[in-house]
Amino acid sequence: MKNIYWAALHLVPGIGNKTLRHLYDYFKDGEVVWMADKKTLLDSKCLSEKTLSELIEFRQGYSLAQLEDELSRYKVKICIEADEEYPSSLKEIFDPPFILYYQGVLKSDESCIGVVGARACTPYGAQIAQNIASQLAKADFTIVSGAAKGIDTNAHIGALKTGRTIAVLGCGLDIAYPQENKQLLQDIAKTGAVISELPLKTAPIPGNFPARNRIITGLSKGILVVEAAKKSGSLITAELALSEGRDVFAVPGNIYSVKSQGCHKLIQQGAKLVTSAQDIMDEYHSFVPKAQVETVQIEMTAEEQAIYDYLSLTEPKCTDEIIYKLRIDVSNIAFILLQMKLKGLIKETSPNFYIRQQRCV
Repeated sequence: MKNIYWAALHLVPGIGNKTLRHLYDYFKDGEVVWMADKKTLLDSKCLSEKTLSELIEFRQGYSLAQLEDELSRYKVKICIEADEEYPSSLKEIFDPPFILYYQGVLKSDESCIGVVGARACTPYGAQIAQNIASQLAKADFTIVSGAAKGIDTNAHIGALKTGRTIAVLGCGLDIAYPQENKQLLQDIAKTGAVISELPLKTAPIPGNFPARNRIITGLSKGILVVEAAKKSGSLITAELALSEGRDVFAVPGNIYSVKSQGCHKLIQQGAKLVTSAQDIMDEYHSFVPKAQVETVQIEMTAEEQAIYDYLSLTEPKCTDEIIYKLRIDVSNIAFILLQMKLKGLIKETSPNFYIRQQRCV
């Protein structure tokens, strides 16, 4: 398997990005490092005495065949910084990962937009993330996010409808995190990529996620923030994006919502306000032709139109309130709402509570 020796070296205590890069610069070949005797390794001055001892002890009892079997079982491929498929934009950031583990297909050059936001997002945030991601993916942007609950998940779902998406994990690729996104990650790998800089069996501990976020930023031309509190990981990612020379976009929201405060702060500080995918596409007209956002026209009955106009994109309304405000026959309301759900006009956020759906492709 390609780069198997670099993957094995990555497992040695004390060998991280910096050391792997030194070893590559000196030896060029992971197999040569793995097979080198103690004197050769000492002469290279790439390893401290402690790390050298760790490497010699580690490789004596380690099975490369077992590592290769484990990687094959999870359909994981390995890419190092010098490989052709390594994303060129990722090389631009401070301390890029020397090694990437991935499922699916990596591309060295593609236009990516990162989408981040609240895990406990509102129905409004979820809908915005899906719609904008879908429209951007249709315009040949690749959507990059972290596969977390909330905004990340919805961005991936939206992108899968029309194009390509990349999920960057803060754990080994043998672990589906969160567990409920296991099928989503499999779907992403079919047409896009699931990547991590962490070896198999690495648990998703909190300390892994700031480093994961730098990869999302590194892959992307710009970062879109959809719902974020004033103090949140999404704002840290936005600040990281600015420090790496990336663009920052933010979606405005309810001024009374805690989940909108972070986005409003970014807009006040100069982030571009985004109300549609076209706002982002306009920034990159030299890379991607301007795409037209098509609004799907769906025929509605008079009662359906009245309900659609009454419902909000952000605040769910209960069935009793719809009946009271619109004076709709109680015996018909369940059937009408069901028909509207099937048409994709409305969404039931919780039992008997509904919001309006935007109809864009």
